[in-house]
Amino acid sequence: MKQTCAVKEAVKGSRSLRLKKALVPIAFLLPFGIIFCMFVIFPFVFGIAISFFNWNMFDASRTSFAGFANYIKILFNSESIYFSYFWNGLKNTLLFVAISVPLLIVLPLLLAGLLDRKPYGFRFFRFALFAPTVLSISTVVIIWSWQFYTNGGVINEFLKKVGIGGPNWLNAQPWAWIAILIVTLWWTIGTNMVIFSAGMKNVDRSLYEAARLDGAGAFRSFWHITLPEISNQIVLCLLMTMIASFNIYGQPQLLTNGGPVIDGNFTTTVLMMRIRSIGMGANANPGVASAMSVCMGIIMIAISIVQNRLSKRKGD
Repeated sequence: MKQTCAVKEAVKGSRSLRLKKALVPIAFLLPFGIIFCMFVIFPFVFGIAISFFNWNMFDASRTSFAGFANYIKILFNSESIYFSYFWNGLKNTLLFVAISVPLLIVLPLLLAGLLDRKPYGFRFFRFALFAPTVLSISTVVIIWSWQFYTNGGVINEFLKKVGIGGPNWLNAQPWAWIAILIVTLWWTIGTNMVIFSAGMKNVDRSLYEAARLDGAGAFRSFWHITLPEISNQIVLCLLMTMIASFNIYGQPQLLTNGGPVIDGNFTTTVLMMRIRSIGMGANANPGVASAMSVCMGIIMIAISIVQNRLSKRKGD
């Protein structure tokens, strides 16, 4: 009898111990889970729900179910003003992604490759290239906007001294996009460079020695050894950079305010700017803004899936 009681107590003790072990990680994760649900999951689901309504933020009684009407307005109804807003904003966003993503991958790769050879002062250059990433977009635009001024700007004054007429950087194309691209590169190039540098440190140095003995130069070693060895870092940076480029907002908003206007189109007004102005502007229409956000999210997910599958095929 005593032996049976002892066995039961041992079983209860083991169950209690297993329960405690299961509850400890849950207790640590619970605060983060609550915050994540409040600020990520709930807004995500609520935003999708709003896209199916003619939503009125100030008078709930005027909110009505719209079904797919908001999506039809932005995707198919060419007579709707939201149709031109969406497609023009998406075109400008895709243009920025197309010109920025390759540069934000190739240039950090080259810089990381140069710094990996540890030239004189490489620690200073690594710090100098990474330092701008800690600045806010407002600070970055303040630093650069006065350099792009047509009259009295640092760049145009320098060009004037060497006998070159400076362009109207922020009020003419393609200079407005070039200015936005310069600011973006200066601000964000350090992040990818540091990730690539960390990957290059883990490459087996004996591979380079073997390649050197076989007569391979620096370029061939970089192409056939470095790039394959850091392929995971390249895929990660490509995905992160593409998502960040799709979400561009601060640079065109603060530098050009969406202009210049050519043939009635705001040439640097990206989709995020349209979503913000429609969702929270003077004539706010949160339903349409949410529908635009959902469509933009679907496009980003589709591109990410295609990119992931292509990278896996190359890896195989």
